[in-house]
Amino acid sequence: MTPPQIRLGLRENASQFALLVAVNGFVGMMVGLERSTLPLLGRQDFGLGSSAAVLSFIVAFGVAKALTNLAAGTLAQRVGRRRLLIAGWAAALPVPLLIAAAPSWGWIVAANALLGVNQGLAWSMTVVMKIDLVGPKRRGFALGLNEAAGYGGVALAAGLSGWLAGSFAARDVLWVAGAAIAAGGFLLSMLFVRDTAGHVALEQSTHGADPNPAPPRLRAALAKATYRVPALRSCSQAGLVNNLNDALAWGLVPLFLAAHGASARQIGLVAAVYPAVWALAQIATGDWSDRIGRKPLIVTGMLVQGAALAALSLSGGRVAIATAAAVLLGVGTALVYPTLIAAISDAVSPVGRASAVGVYRFWRDLGYALGALIAGTVADGLGYSGAIAIVAGLTAASGLWVLHDMPAAPRGLPRRLGSDPQTEPILTPPERAAIEP
Repeated sequence: MTPPQIRLGLRENASQFALLVAVNGFVGMMVGLERSTLPLLGRQDFGLGSSAAVLSFIVAFGVAKALTNLAAGTLAQRVGRRRLLIAGWAAALPVPLLIAAAPSWGWIVAANALLGVNQGLAWSMTVVMKIDLVGPKRRGFALGLNEAAGYGGVALAAGLSGWLAGSFAARDVLWVAGAAIAAGGFLLSMLFVRDTAGHVALEQSTHGADPNPAPPRLRAALAKATYRVPALRSCSQAGLVNNLNDALAWGLVPLFLAAHGASARQIGLVAAVYPAVWALAQIATGDWSDRIGRKPLIVTGMLVQGAALAALSLSGGRVAIATAAAVLLGVGTALVYPTLIAAISDAVSPVGRASAVGVYRFWRDLGYALGALIAGTVADGLGYSGAIAIVAGLTAASGLWVLHDMPAAPRGLPRRLGSDPQTEPILTPPERAAIEP
C-alpha cells in the first residue's frame, strides 16, 4: 500500500489539524477545572490561612510544566511528537485520583505537579504538530486556532466547574470531570493522532539543506532564546510575564472576589469570561499577526493586560467591574499569546523549532511559579489589591521591553536564512548566525 503523500498546508492536513484542535480542547479543560474551585478548596476543605500556601499548587504546576516544556522541546525531534503527546496524557490519568483521595494539601500539590507534566507534554506537542502541518504561510492563524481550542476548553471547564460547585462538592466535581477528560484525551491521542516528522523533513528540504539535520543542543537553544537573539529573548520575557499575571488570575482572583462576598457561581463567571474572550479573539489575532507583523500586537497586548489588572486592583471586588476587567484582560492576552509562539517559530529553522518553542515555553510557564510566589507573598503582606497592582506594573513594563528590544519586521513571515529577501527583516550578522541551529 502506497503511503499518503505528505503536503504542507491547513487545507491539505485538515483532518489531522482538526483532531489536534480537539485534543488541545481536552488539554485546556483538564487545567480549566481548577480555575474557579481549587483556590477555594484550599481555604474551605484544608483550612489554609495563607495566600502563599494556597497558591503553592500553582508553583508546583508551573515548575513542573516549565521543566517538561524544556525537555519536550529537545526530545520531540528525537523521540517523536506523537509519543510525547501520549506520554503527556498518561501523566494526567492519576491526577483525578490524587485529588479525590487527598488527605492533605500536599497531595493536591503533587497532583498539580503531574498536571504540569501533562500540560507541558500534551500542549507543547499539539502546538508544534500544528506548526509542522501548516508550514510557514499561515503559522499565526494555526496557532490562533490551537490556543483558541485550548483556552476555550479552559473557559468551558472553569465556568461549568464553578456552576456545579454551587450544587455539588467542589472536590467531587474536580475528580469526576477530570477522570473523564483525561481518559478522553488519552484515547484520542493513542488511536487517531499521527506523527508529523515527515512534514518537518519536507519543510526543512525547501531550505536547500539536509532534510534531516541534527537538532540543536539544549544548551545552544537555551542561550539563543534566553539572551543571545533579541527576537527570541524579548518573546521569552513577555511570555514569562504573561503567565505571571495568568497565575494571579487563576489563584488570587477567586480569593479576592470571595473575600468581597462573591458566590462560587459569580467567581466561576469571572474565571470563565477571561479565557473565553482570550480563546475566541485569538483566532483573529493570530491571523492578524501574519498580516501586520508580530511586534505591534505583542506590545499592545501587554499594555492592555496591564490596564485590565490596574482596573481590577481598583474594583473593590465588585463582580461587574471584575467581569469587565476580565474581558479586557482576555483581549490583551489574545493579542499576545499566539503571536509570541509564531514570532519564535519565525526566527528559527524548521528542525530547530521544537527546541526554540520548548525554551520559550520553559520561561513562559516558569511565570506561573513566579506569579504564584509574588502574588501569594505580596497578598499576605499588602492585601489582594496591592498584589494585583504590582503585577499590573510588571506587565506594562514587559510590553515596553518588547517595544525597545524586539527587531521590527514588515510582516510576520519567516525570518530564517533562505527566506525571501524582500520580506526578511534586517538583522545584524551575529543575530543572523545565532538564529540557525
